[in-house]
Amino acid sequence: MTVRQILKPNESTAQDEKVRTVAPPTTPLRRSDALALGLVLLMTVALYAPTLTWLLERWTLSVWQQAHGLFIPPIVAYLVWQRLRHLRRLPREASLWGFVIVIPALGLHVLDVGIHTQILSALSIVLLLPGMSLLFLGMRRTKAIVFPLLFLTFMLPIPLGMTEKLHLVLRDITANNIALIVPALGVPIFVDGTLIHLPNAQLLVADACSGFSTLYAMAAVACLTLHISQNRFRSALVFLITAPIAIAANTLRSILLVLAVYWYGIDVLETWIHPFSGMFAMVLALVILFSVGGIFSPGGERTR
Repeated sequence: MTVRQILKPNESTAQDEKVRTVAPPTTPLRRSDALALGLVLLMTVALYAPTLTWLLERWTLSVWQQAHGLFIPPIVAYLVWQRLRHLRRLPREASLWGFVIVIPALGLHVLDVGIHTQILSALSIVLLLPGMSLLFLGMRRTKAIVFPLLFLTFMLPIPLGMTEKLHLVLRDITANNIALIVPALGVPIFVDGTLIHLPNAQLLVADACSGFSTLYAMAAVACLTLHISQNRFRSALVFLITAPIAIAANTLRSILLVLAVYWYGIDVLETWIHPFSGMFAMVLALVILFSVGGIFSPGGERTR
């Protein structure tokens, strides 16, 4: 009894030391650091206020023109929060390598202020955030959120001049699909290039109807699906079918509009049917892509 009473305190002390050694240190953010971070964020928002306003205008301009960009920042914010909440016990650290990214990003913004493209300033936001993450969160936390930060690239509107040839190809594909399918439904049409002749109207497959915005949005969704899916076969399948599904969704939307014009006249394009057809086709394409990627199945999301 005497020996056990002497050894027990020593054993308890050793166990306590082991726990203190294994448990990762926690270093909560001090008030001064929190104030400094909040001040930097406010200054950044103020600096990029014209660019953020321009982005919002582009995202809400039309359901046909890269409206998916409106959903990218909330998705990124959720993914960042999800990653960082598992790293709360990491010690606070900062990496001066952040200046290597922050300085060129700010230089790009200054350049855009002079030439007024807005797109360069928007690109500088995507570059700036990883640099600020290195400065305030450190290397390990930045590595954990590198995908969400890079995923912000999908919020950038792509200038028409950079995708003009792709628009033409997609317009031809849509027109050819209409010429192939609509007559089989009993509707007489004549397709000349991207101009569609109906008995009661003429329709043009314009850039807004090319399906590029659908393809861009589906590419973003596919990238997100590939990131969170744990099944490699499903991931490969998503990669292969993204473009065909986007083209099929836009073809479906275009056929519905052609049929609506044939049945109800050209004025139907000024009603809710026009935007609803696009939203319906997009939702259908997303459901298919998510189903193929296994997002709706139990265990479909990768644990991180």
